[in-house]
Amino acid sequence: MAFKKPSWWLPERLITSEADFLQRRTLVKGLGLGVAWPGLSPMELWAQSLSGLKPTDESLVRQYNNYYEFSTDKGAVSELTEGVALGPWDLKIEGLVENPFTLDTSNLSKQFDLEDRTYRFRCVEAWSAVIPWQGFPLAQLVKLAKPLSSAKYIQFVAEADPDKMPGLSSKAYPWPYAEGLRLDEANHDLALMVTGMYGKPLPTQSGSPLRLVVPWKYGFKSIKAIRSIRFTAEQPKTLWNELGPNEYGFYANVNPEVDHPRWSQATEKPLGGWFGRQPTLKFNGYQAEVASLYKTMDLTRYY
Repeated sequence: MAFKKPSWWLPERLITSEADFLQRRTLVKGLGLGVAWPGLSPMELWAQSLSGLKPTDESLVRQYNNYYEFSTDKGAVSELTEGVALGPWDLKIEGLVENPFTLDTSNLSKQFDLEDRTYRFRCVEAWSAVIPWQGFPLAQLVKLAKPLSSAKYIQFVAEADPDKMPGLSSKAYPWPYAEGLRLDEANHDLALMVTGMYGKPLPTQSGSPLRLVVPWKYGFKSIKAIRSIRFTAEQPKTLWNELGPNEYGFYANVNPEVDHPRWSQATEKPLGGWFGRQPTLKFNGYQAEVASLYKTMDLTRYY
């Protein structure tokens, strides 16, 4: 018999600030009701845990970072970024667009209506987290730029300041860090330009002043500290795909059925998880929203 979700079942996206979550007072955009609750019942808390979107403890997320421009040691990034400010800077949006323009990254809240969104985050290394972000849809930026019909992709290039980022001294990586999306992916509502997390401004170690979050893809696609954005006709070069194309595809959609050449992707280890590993969800749980983008592609191979 098919399972029918009861009326109290929580949806897959909960939008909360850190304070609201900790006080268990508000469920907002994800419910579509804008209703304030004095607290969650035990049944609602149980449903929240099943949804997979109870935010990971902030301290765990801050202490466990991949940011190779600073260090390949996840535990060292927090200390190395302490007191280090990246930006603000003027961010150029250019390339195959009718309206090239510049964003002042110190003033994004006045240029865009920022939203709170809680997303699953899945690293290609098979660990995961659930993080409350603040930001604006990438599609809004795309709309402002007015891409030409010849534009098919967007390339993002990260900050690379050797005076502040000691990891750049490594010759093992083709710096600067670069990533890219197909234009239709960039226009999907889930793709988010992020300015904050846990109800606070984005810390340096997490990609301030502005980063990308693409929740249905492995985390390396969610580039930090974006320095430039360019619309292109051809698929752009990206750091990990250039470094190891047989291990890190350009698309990098989360897929438990396709293992990394050196480890399984069938399960993942949530940061702070009490019960060990859990099954990986296809497209990181966002299959219903994004699968149609790839209906003509063979998702069993790397691209």
